[in-house]
Amino acid sequence: MAISQRRKRYKLKSEINVVPYIDVMLVLLIIFMVTTPMMKSLGVPVQLPQSSAKSLKDIKDPVVVSIEQDGQISLKVGDGKAEPVSVDEFTQKITAFQQADPDLQVILAGDKNAVYGKVYVILPILQQAGVTKIGLLSQPGSGGTNGRK
Repeated sequence: MAISQRRKRYKLKSEINVVPYIDVMLVLLIIFMVTTPMMKSLGVPVQLPQSSAKSLKDIKDPVVVSIEQDGQISLKVGDGKAEPVSVDEFTQKITAFQQADPDLQVILAGDKNAVYGKVYVILPILQQAGVTKIGLLSQPGSGGTNGRK
């Protein structure tokens, strides 16, 4: 009689324990959440389109910062002539222009074949000088495929 009571107390369950499967699914979810952004950030060749935006006609005496193909920085004020400047000279001049005119408008014109890293040298300088109105100059175009198929 004692043996039959033990069998009733320790009866086996026929249900599946799903807790380990949930743990595995959570680990896989975390792995996919971490690796998905990495897959998107891989280098992809990008061809930037031309702009179809309207031209800015109401800008009074803008400061145009040009970055040439070889990385040379040129500064043009109003209708004057563009003059090449070094990074230090550019920093001094743009700070002085910003202090003289708090509503200073700067247009950044980069050569299509210029090193893009040079733009990242100019933008922090403009930010530190306090320039808040920055525009990017482009060739007027269709705004689409840049003539490529």
